[in-house]
Amino acid sequence: MRLFAAVLPGTDAIAELRTALDGVPRGHDLRWAREESWHFTLAFMGEVPDDHLPELHARLARAAARTAPFPLRLHGAGHFGRRALWIGAAGGLDALRLLAERADAAARRAGVPMEQHRRYTPHLTLARARHDGADLRPCLDALAGFEGTPWRVDALSLVRSNLPVSGVPGEQPRYELVDAWPLTGH
Repeated sequence: MRLFAAVLPGTDAIAELRTALDGVPRGHDLRWAREESWHFTLAFMGEVPDDHLPELHARLARAAARTAPFPLRLHGAGHFGRRALWIGAAGGLDALRLLAERADAAARRAGVPMEQHRRYTPHLTLARARHDGADLRPCLDALAGFEGTPWRVDALSLVRSNLPVSGVPGEQPRYELVDAWPLTGH
């Protein structure tokens, strides 16, 4: 099962972002993520064997229990090279980074081989370029001043990524919530 740990934005945050995107140019150079797939990845685990799942669930539950709820808001826009357009975060970034570290550690301790550890960059992917020559500037300019309303992050989610199998160009992965644990730390 292909899995990742994530923070899912609140319904008000999703509605605000949807409204902000109404003013963003939608060229054919970008493949836009579906609204139901919007999330902040904390730790990408890749393929996780079924026999690792009980330990992974237990360790993610502990990570959530050690983390207090925190405020977060969608903020500004950015990009990774010329390939991905994203919305950033503001507010409880230290808490978000700590939760990402805890989710990564939980996966490692459950026996999931994780990629090299990189500095965590909180982002919600909006679109991916269809080719390297895509011009992201109009989108970045339109979203540069975006400031969302804070919401309370109160859960750590485990999400399954179902890769496209139809072979239809532009088809995107489908995400399904596997489990979620409340943040209950102090």
